[in-house]
Amino acid sequence: MTTSTAAATARATVHGYPRQGPNRELKKAIEGYWKGRVTADALRATAAGLRRTNWRELAGAGIGEVPTGDFSYYDHVLDTTVMVGAIPERHRAAVDADALDGFFAMARGTQDVAPLEMTKWFDTNYHYLVPELGPDTVFAADSTKQVAELEEALALGLAARPVLVGPVTYLLLAKPAPGVAADFDPLTLLDRLLPVYAEVLADLRAAGAAWVQLDEPALVQDRTPAELGAAARTYRDLGALTDRPRLLVASYFDQLGDALPVLAKAPVDGLALDFTDAAAANLDALAAVGGLPGKRLVAGVVNGRNIWINDLAKSLSTLGTLLGLADRVDVAASCSLLHVPLDAAAERDIEPQIRRWLAFARQKTTEVAILAKGLAQGTDAITAELAANRADLASRTASPITRDPAVRARAAAVTDSDSRRSQPYAERAAAQRALLGLPLLPTTTIGSFPQTTELRTARADLRAGRIDTAGYEERIRNEIRDVISFQEKTGLDVLVHGEPERNDMVQYFAEQLTGYLATQHGWVQSYGTRYVRPPVLAGDIARPGPMTVRWTTYAQSLSDRPVKGMLTGPVTMLAWSFVRDDQPLGDTARQVALALRDEVNDLEANGTSVIQVDEPALRETLPLRAAGHAAYLAWATEAFRLSTAGVRPDTQIHTHMCYAEFGDIVRAIDDLDADVISLEAARSHMQVARELAEHGYPREAGPGVYDIHSPRIPSPEEASALLRTGLEAIPAERLWVNPDCGLKTRGWPETRASLENLVAAARTVREELGTTTS
Repeated sequence: MTTSTAAATARATVHGYPRQGPNRELKKAIEGYWKGRVTADALRATAAGLRRTNWRELAGAGIGEVPTGDFSYYDHVLDTTVMVGAIPERHRAAVDADALDGFFAMARGTQDVAPLEMTKWFDTNYHYLVPELGPDTVFAADSTKQVAELEEALALGLAARPVLVGPVTYLLLAKPAPGVAADFDPLTLLDRLLPVYAEVLADLRAAGAAWVQLDEPALVQDRTPAELGAAARTYRDLGALTDRPRLLVASYFDQLGDALPVLAKAPVDGLALDFTDAAAANLDALAAVGGLPGKRLVAGVVNGRNIWINDLAKSLSTLGTLLGLADRVDVAASCSLLHVPLDAAAERDIEPQIRRWLAFARQKTTEVAILAKGLAQGTDAITAELAANRADLASRTASPITRDPAVRARAAAVTDSDSRRSQPYAERAAAQRALLGLPLLPTTTIGSFPQTTELRTARADLRAGRIDTAGYEERIRNEIRDVISFQEKTGLDVLVHGEPERNDMVQYFAEQLTGYLATQHGWVQSYGTRYVRPPVLAGDIARPGPMTVRWTTYAQSLSDRPVKGMLTGPVTMLAWSFVRDDQPLGDTARQVALALRDEVNDLEANGTSVIQVDEPALRETLPLRAAGHAAYLAWATEAFRLSTAGVRPDTQIHTHMCYAEFGDIVRAIDDLDADVISLEAARSHMQVARELAEHGYPREAGPGVYDIHSPRIPSPEEASALLRTGLEAIPAERLWVNPDCGLKTRGWPETRASLENLVAAARTVREELGTTTS
């Protein structure tokens, strides 16, 4: 590769970095603060230490410009809400009294005040706090956090670039505040918001920022002419400011489409674009608009969302094509590295050759630096790195763990009838009611109960050899007995065993299926202080033996009430794993579905009459552009039905979804053909119930009346009020009563009180409906 002017100055950078620390130090400090064991000063010191460590690691790996402002105690969208002063009125007193406690009150709520709604960040498993805006919203700039973190990085002698959520994306992510008309469009507040961004930009320039990045991922979605016009106006106005740093507008997760010419023409100083497979069309589109003459291009050629090593030669080819399309071409990951674990080198339990196929955040920063060096100095400067990369890619392609002929033959033999129940819903519902004998407004939970310190200690003791398998299983049996007993005494109608044996709803199954690799340190932030370890889906999937039958059957032996079998659905098994990138997702989903089908059939054969197959990720995985929706939903719903369609008509199939915009997929929810669906609804005030009713959803549904992501305990009156709202949309004979989600993250005191109140609310509303059955 010859070196052009644009290449000679190529710099390596990233949009963001994992926040938690190598041992989840941030999680521990924050939760310690919540419990009163860590002071505010100690928490701030821990956070500052993690930021310094991250920046030094990035600089040491060859990253020439580090990001600032991406670090958060909870969520970067909530940080933006604070930055622009859009504090909900119900939280203002708490924020004014103590900024840190008020911040956490907005995120988690208090016993007296509900938190902000939480939903998924585009098509990822990261959750953000939804801004609440209305016609009376008054914005006010508060750049304290952004300026302080920039100054920290500059004090280390580093080139630093603050990263902010862009104003258009912020408004497009927002919702009308409670009490505001549902048709209020937050984008109408743009002219009120832009002066606040102007003030923040001026503050950052004064603090030493040469560049500021404004993230606009919402522009990769289908956007109306009015929304594109708002983007054009935004960057015309911000670009025209005299007191500002240079502006880099970033998009990622997909192609920009009609928004690309809008941003290319805007008077900003650079664009950061995703050039990975999902957004490869950005390259041709950029050439079609004449490139970015006189501007900087930050080329995202390393996938920031998956964990497979980069094809360095392919990426260098892409970068070579981009030369000449911009005044300067820099190299980056496609998006923030927040979405991947920290360090693959820590995974000592994974076979060394396979570990060389993996690139977590630290490895990705190295890849970005190698590519920048190759772009600036030519391929001769990275000959050894290219050779090692070719060998690792070839090793993965040739590995026998990636292909199982028996699995592929079974998947190829599937017919349409395999994914259809033997009887229509109306006939199934009658058979299920006769078998189960449930009351009106039946009560249940989503599946998991609190994962106590004792349970986590028991798993750690087993791994360390401090207890044997028999001792561990006795602890699990005791926990299941306690959970079943509590549910019976509380009056719940359909019970669960509580999942005490499960570390995570995806990892637990992945560890029992062929084709998956489990990590020990691969933590990724899901929301707040909740971190998960997504398994790595490396090869073809099969189920060697039953995974849940033993504990479900044991739990059922303890009660005359039905106990649900609990499984994680095929789409969620993919969405919350790092999936293979060498075959279509639909093919992998079918393999997982067939493994789950065997488990569902075994549960039924062993006496389980209610089986829940959770698909919380169905909406999350929906492509960002409408053109991809039909194909995705076709294979996704087929995979769910393939998992569940082999049971008798009187076996009741449940599914569960949470924290997503369900209105976008109501038709697909119908296509799942589940008998009962439970959904998050407490924070959104039963919005999903109305969406189901508008669609004419014909089956049973349980919109949640207990927000489990907040420590507050809903009163019986509050739960009753939500139930009555649900009844306005869903008839009583089809309405269930349940929490929003599983109770794994909650403590026992609040769980007991909340579920007792939930059951009391169901009894109250039953009495109002003229039935006292319990």
